[in-house]
Amino acid sequence: MSLPLSPTDRVVVASDHGGFPLKEAIAKHLRGKGVGVVDVGTHSKDAVDYPVFARAAAEMVARREAAAGIVVDGAGIGSGMVANKIPGVRAAMAFDVATANNAREHNDANVLTLGAGYLSEELALKIVDAFLSTGCTVDRHKRRVAMIDALDEGRPLPAPTAPMKNPTGDFQSLVNAITQVLSANPSLLSGPGGAHDAGGSSCANCSGCGHCVSKRPDAVREMIASNPGMRLSSQLGVGHVPQDIAKLIDHTLLKPDATYEQIDALCDEALKYGFASVCVNPVHVKRCYGKLGGSPVLVCTVIGFPLGATPSEVKALEARKAIREGAREIDMVINIGALKSGDHKAVYDDIRMVVEAARDGGALVKVIIETALLTDEEKIAACVAAKKARADFVKTSTGFAKGGATAADVALMAKAVDHKLGVKASGGVGSHEVAKQMIAAGASRIGASVGVKIVQESKGEKVSAPAKAAY
Repeated sequence: MSLPLSPTDRVVVASDHGGFPLKEAIAKHLRGKGVGVVDVGTHSKDAVDYPVFARAAAEMVARREAAAGIVVDGAGIGSGMVANKIPGVRAAMAFDVATANNAREHNDANVLTLGAGYLSEELALKIVDAFLSTGCTVDRHKRRVAMIDALDEGRPLPAPTAPMKNPTGDFQSLVNAITQVLSANPSLLSGPGGAHDAGGSSCANCSGCGHCVSKRPDAVREMIASNPGMRLSSQLGVGHVPQDIAKLIDHTLLKPDATYEQIDALCDEALKYGFASVCVNPVHVKRCYGKLGGSPVLVCTVIGFPLGATPSEVKALEARKAIREGAREIDMVINIGALKSGDHKAVYDDIRMVVEAARDGGALVKVIIETALLTDEEKIAACVAAKKARADFVKTSTGFAKGGATAADVALMAKAVDHKLGVKASGGVGSHEVAKQMIAAGASRIGASVGVKIVQESKGEKVSAPAKAAY
């Protein structure tokens, strides 16, 4: 079989979890054109290993069971490396129509790899169409392709491998079921020798599990630092629970004229008071990581800030660069104009591309929806899009619009994401009293340029100096 496609040819598609939505769109697009599609997985957004699925697709092409393969992951690079390990495969990554045409015309590529984190769905479909409709016709190109194929001599095709079934969904369902049973019947964890006595009182014999906010608060603090969006629960009688409001605060300095000296001072304060992170513009990420790397204080940066009007592809690239330089939290501004226009798909795609870029680098994403510019219906739509795109937080404001966080908006956002994402209240949170209101409404993180003042007030200390806005 060869390209361009004949009516009887089939195309095999594959992806990892990051490429799953785009792979589904590509399969639907091809079927709509009457192309036979073989989908070797993955079949959900649950985390999987891309080499398994890239190999399965490449082997089908090598055995001539498919005329071409299309494999999608976060960047398109890893899957290409895997596919090219299979004898008979010539895999190429394309990032626009021109490179897709070149891959076919010059290199006779038979597997296309795509980076979901870099491409919009519209562009990806155009690339696929170009790849499948272009032939390698020039003799000098064919001669060079033959030289490539000659490298496979003596390399037998591996035995067929079935794509790995992803157990994550079934496993998670089991975990959820067990959690529900134990939540409804806490006595199952009680009894002699257990963590709690039969009466449900505080620990008689500490199990040392690290989950007890009364007996091991430091361990709990470490857990929260490694997973800022987590929630903890306890039973009556658990005892005193420390209230470390600093752990909920992103210490922020986003004003355009921030100096290196001010950025250094921000980091020093974050270390002194134990804030969750410092939140700075991307240009300062490397400097902050140099001061905070190895400490519990994370580096957070903003993407598409403050307007959200940057193209999605640029936002994804901006996020990847920041993560390479040390950022572990990404606060992105949504495409507010698209939301106001009712184009929810564009909003979702915008968030998804940044989330996938962040996932590749091990960072979490907070989605800034700019509540002051939205109706309640639009706020809900933005939160739903963020949840669907698998973000970690929704965030109220940039601090640059006409208004900031309100307790009502925080409560609405928490409800809109079914309390399954964190909610960050940012903009106008200038005192401990206001911070408490936001937390009571459902905020699990506070963005504030006056974090020191908030902490000092929470401890009943005298505020050292008048706060100056950092926005």
